[in-house]
Amino acid sequence: MRFSHKAVLRYPLILAFLAGLTSATGFAPLGYWPLTLGGLAILFHLLHIADNWRAACARGYAFGLGQFVLGLNWIAGSFAYQSAMPAWLGWVAVVVLSLYLAIYPALAAALAVRLGRHARDSGLVFLFAAAWIGAELLRATLFTGFAWNPLAAAVTQSAQASAYIGTYGVSGLVVMLGGGLWLISQRRWRGGGIICAVVVSVLLLAPGGSINRIFILDETPGPLLRIVQPNIGQQDKHVDSFNAVNFRKLEQMTGAPGKEPRLVLWPEAAVPDYLEEDAGARLRIASLLGPNDVLLTGGVALEYAADGRVVGARNSVFALMPDGRLTGRYDKAHLVPYGEYLPMRPVLSAIGLSRLVPGDIDFWPGPGPRTLAVPGFGTIGFQVCYEMIFSGHVVDRANRPAFIFNPSNDAWFGSWGPPQHLAQAQLRAMEEGLPVVRSTPTGISAIIDAMGRVEKALPYQKAGAIEAYLPPALPPTLFAQFGNSLSLIFAAFLALVGIALRRALR
Repeated sequence: MRFSHKAVLRYPLILAFLAGLTSATGFAPLGYWPLTLGGLAILFHLLHIADNWRAACARGYAFGLGQFVLGLNWIAGSFAYQSAMPAWLGWVAVVVLSLYLAIYPALAAALAVRLGRHARDSGLVFLFAAAWIGAELLRATLFTGFAWNPLAAAVTQSAQASAYIGTYGVSGLVVMLGGGLWLISQRRWRGGGIICAVVVSVLLLAPGGSINRIFILDETPGPLLRIVQPNIGQQDKHVDSFNAVNFRKLEQMTGAPGKEPRLVLWPEAAVPDYLEEDAGARLRIASLLGPNDVLLTGGVALEYAADGRVVGARNSVFALMPDGRLTGRYDKAHLVPYGEYLPMRPVLSAIGLSRLVPGDIDFWPGPGPRTLAVPGFGTIGFQVCYEMIFSGHVVDRANRPAFIFNPSNDAWFGSWGPPQHLAQAQLRAMEEGLPVVRSTPTGISAIIDAMGRVEKALPYQKAGAIEAYLPPALPPTLFAQFGNSLSLIFAAFLALVGIALRRALR
């Protein structure tokens, strides 16, 4: 059925907003990706009939607003754990953030229509896909970036092409597929059919990691992993009276050591003790390990001024040996604004705002992706929680690790945040050709292989442990070598095709 031109002209912004809401249902946990494509098809029609780029910009903005308000609803739940601020402020935060993020789809829509004013069919599809790639890259970069839920996350199970064109390139393919369906709905059978056939072929048949597998000479499993998910709720995490109970949960899930060396993995901020300063806490935790085990655990490192005052903290991961020694530390680099630090603290704290993580001292960022050599277990890369969502910024390219450890705390993100976070960790595995291992307090903890497949996982809000061998890494993918420049090159190619089609149709 073709879109009704008159009905659309009456309420284009409302329809665009509803299309955005519909498109968000393709993200986890719902996973209704055909509705994402349907929402994009509606947006294409709205852009096609827009009188000018300004009208297109408004429709792109309304679409983005709908998509972000629904897709990011989990942010509202995080305010329920901060007594310094009312819970209703969480929904204000969702709307305010969405009002900002919607600027990026608006820019993509305006640019596509401005450049494609004489290419209202296939040319518009290519131009909008190119502009969308650029907009997602900008969204992930400006003002510290917020890369959550790129369109590629709606098709995570078919995103192997990210090994060649990156996550943002795959997002462009999703836009093109929505555009192809719009063309078919307008009875442009040839153009729409060709676009859909090509995109589907790339998404489903792109070799990505699988072609690299033939070059793996040794698929012997890596070390034995013990991933701990204690199911400690956010409401209990920072309460002193629960410390003993929480430690018993970690102890129980860690299990008894066996004959084989284990790499034991605890979640982000798993221990409240300052491990670098508290030898007793280190020994107490080390007593859970076998003689050849090593523990990686989240914790906090303090920063001091010259006069001995505590002036900052680091959200860190520590490598703890069985004798209680610390052999390495990784400091989270990409911190969550308003979550781990409060921008303009003197002003915002004066009006009653606070950061979401309890405490009066802000966290300081670390230097960036880092690979640590852990005795007996090889080289390991680290990305703590939120920073895992940033495509192209999760690995030290000068010292490629055997896998990425992603300790997280998704306990305050409700039932929508954890599966969305997992989907984005899968994208990082595909891009880099590296396994990703996640340990979280309440889920979803998982082992993800180098092609982005979840080999083992613990469901949300269930205590347990995963004991399994680390899957092998792939040789460096094309993305691992060139990063997001590949997405930009792909966007430039799509733009050139769109411009060529525009000139051909003049």
